Amino acid sequence: MNQSLTTQELLFQTIRNSLAPNISFVHDLSELLGISYDSAYRRIRGEKELSLDELKTLCFHYNISVDTLFNYKSSNVTFASLAIGENGFEIEHWLQSLLTSINRIYQCKEREIIYAAKDIPVFYYFEFPEIAAFKFYFWHKALIPSSNYENTLLSLEPPANLFEPGRMMLASYIRIPTIEIWSEETISSILRQIEYCFISGFFTRKDDVFRLCDVLESLLNHVKAQAEYGYQFLNTSPAEGIENSFKLFNNEVLVTDNTILVIADGMKTTYNTYNVINQLITTNPVFCNLIEKSLRNLMQKSTLISGTSAKERYRFFNIMHEKVRALRTRIERMG
Repeated sequence: MNQSLTTQELLFQTIRNSLAPNISFVHDLSELLGISYDSAYRRIRGEKELSLDELKTLCFHYNISVDTLFNYKSSNVTFASLAIGENGFEIEHWLQSLLTSINRIYQCKEREIIYAAKDIPVFYYFEFPEIAAFKFYFWHKALIPSSNYENTLLSLEPPANLFEPGRMMLASYIRIPTIEIWSEETISSILRQIEYCFISGFFTRKDDVFRLCDVLESLLNHVKAQAEYGYQFLNTSPAEGIENSFKLFNNEVLVTDNTILVIADGMKTTYNTYNVINQLITTNPVFCNLIEKSLRNLMQKSTLISGTSAKERYRFFNIMHEKVRALRTRIERMG
């Protein structure tokens, strides 16, 4: 973010980046402040300063922290929270919020996502309905114990009202230049979750565990193909995309959480995952710059396995496949 911007310019830039593409910023500003279009334009151009009451109104309406606007060098960082199960916030709302964000990023002229993946990036779940169905079930079990999943066995058919927004989110994600940083443990989380659900008796049929293992291997093959081509594409579509728009790194030791940095038309946003899928989100410039520096340093300490790095790519994905096969063997031995 350009720190030479005035506070008012920074506020309006932040608001623009938060609006859906079909929303008119001038109309929104005019309606919210009860002013004419001409008065709204004068404020946007900086010809008229916002009053304190107007600043307060805008910050409350668009959920913008005043600290984000004023305290560039403050050690205090304000985060927005997407927390499942709090105040009626459900997984459907979480998906819709992420869908709005990813579509907004896609609409920007200059955009990049850097994703440090402790777990398989959430977007990939929607390539494969069985994985999406499993994750929806597990999230409800882990995050919303009082949901109607409490006494329900696992079905590998995802609810349409959850799966369709996820597919739309995936369709935008694959068209955004992306860097992903994986480790050999990136697949371990979902494998532990599958094994836990099997031991707990949540599966209707034992064969469904083996079906999930098959689909996970298909997912790994798809990500491997994306890394080979150097761009992302839908698993069910021909391999087409912009060369070098997808880079995949393997880090052997340092990917300890799920951190996403988005750079969109000069605006940086950091998404930190906690409690399985909940998100802490900030546009604080100092924090985002630190995260970017950390992630780019992580890339330097990682091995690029996309593009021409065939030997390292095969080695990495063979290890991942072996982890899936090891789970299959453990389940078979359980009888």
